[in-house]
Amino acid sequence: MTYFEFYGLPQTLNLDEGQLRRLFYQKSKEHHPDVHTLANEDVQAQNLDLASFNNDAYRTLSNPTLRLKYVLQLHGLLGDEKQLTKLPADFLMEMMELNETMADLEFEPNPEKLNKLNRDVDELEQSLDNQINTLLLQWSIETNQPGDLEKLQDYFLKKRYLLRIRENLSKFASL
Repeated sequence: MTYFEFYGLPQTLNLDEGQLRRLFYQKSKEHHPDVHTLANEDVQAQNLDLASFNNDAYRTLSNPTLRLKYVLQLHGLLGDEKQLTKLPADFLMEMMELNETMADLEFEPNPEKLNKLNRDVDELEQSLDNQINTLLLQWSIETNQPGDLEKLQDYFLKKRYLLRIRENLSKFASL
């Protein structure tokens, strides 16, 4: 059973957060271990598993990034690193340049270069978001077109790469 099926929701990237929260609380009450204290051990164990599943489902579906990752995993587009689609060479070249600039900052701290690097990453992220925003808002299993999931996979992988760069840039915050 998928998290979407558990809540009776369509598989989509744009969920109604209020509805998701209500379903989470409803399932929490339904499967809370205290409600089933008089039931036999099998029923108690089953409800404990469902309560845990409910928590995992809500944590995943309430976070847009985790939701996208989950959908891609459901469709076999994330898994073993060798199965991942190769990122475009031009993107990888940009990332290599950013990483080289970052490496230079380690040896020669320069606040102006750091600020420019942060702006460059911001621009890359903004451009990436602008290119995919409509698909993120409209994609569902019912509206899925050939190539949509691959575009979403490409976006997810690029965002993950940029996140790593952001994390490395945060090390230079004291410049």
